[in-house]
Amino acid sequence: MWSFRHWRRRRILARSAVSKGEWRRAEESLPLLESLTDDERHRLREWATLFLHEKSLEGVQGLTIDGDAARRIALQACLPILHLDFDWLRGWTSVVIYPDAFVVDHEEMDSAGVVHRVREARSGESWDRGPLIISAADVDAGRQRDAYNVILHEIAHKLDALNGVADGFPPLHGDMQPEAWTRAFTRAFEDINQRLDAGQETLLDPYAAEAPEEFFAVATETFFEVPERLAEAYPDVFEQLARFYRVWSLKRS
Repeated sequence: MWSFRHWRRRRILARSAVSKGEWRRAEESLPLLESLTDDERHRLREWATLFLHEKSLEGVQGLTIDGDAARRIALQACLPILHLDFDWLRGWTSVVIYPDAFVVDHEEMDSAGVVHRVREARSGESWDRGPLIISAADVDAGRQRDAYNVILHEIAHKLDALNGVADGFPPLHGDMQPEAWTRAFTRAFEDINQRLDAGQETLLDPYAAEAPEEFFAVATETFFEVPERLAEAYPDVFEQLARFYRVWSLKRS
C-alpha cells in the first residue's frame, strides 16, 4: 500500500549520489560485513543512505568526517536494524564524533549513600532522545573483528531505550516471550558477575557486568562481531538476540 513514508524513502534513495563503488570500498573495510548476502548488502546500503540523510554527523575538536568515514559509520549503525525497519532508529538526529576518548562528568552514589562527582573517559555515549556520541579512534579500532565495536554498542543502547530508558529490556517483537528474554539475560548477567568475582576470565568483555543495559550492549557487539563466542558463552542469550534482530544466518560455531 502507498504511504508518504515509503514514497519519501524511495525518493531519498533515488536521489542518492553515492556510487556502488563507494559503498563497496566502505564495506570492504569492515570485516563484520563479509558474510552478508547480496540482498542484505543492498538493504544495508539503503538503510545507510537514509541514515546519512536523516542524521547529522558532527566532528568536534577540529575533526573532519569525510565521505568514506561517514559511510563506514552509517553501515555499522544500520547493521543491527538490517532485518527490522529504519524506524527503529527514530527519536534522535545527530552523531557527535570526538577524535579520541572524551571526558564526561557524572554523579555516582556509594554504598553509604554519599553522592560523588566523577570525571570519566569514555569511547561512546548514548543520551535518551539525544545524540549518539562516539570516538573516532574507537571507531577505527572497531574495524577489527574482535567483539569490540563502539557503534554497535551505542546503537544497542538506542534500541534498548525505545520503550523508556535503557535497562537491558528493549521492545520485543510480538512473537517473543518476555519471560524467556528475562530468564536468559538474568542468568547470563549473574554468571558473568560470579565469574569476575571469582577472578575467572570471561568470553564477553567484563564491561558487560556493569549493569543489565551494558550486558545487552556488549552482547550485541559480540553477536554481530564474533557470534560463535556468544553462542559458546551464553547460547540462550544468542537465541534471544537472533530473534530480536531477526538474524538467523550467523554462525554459532
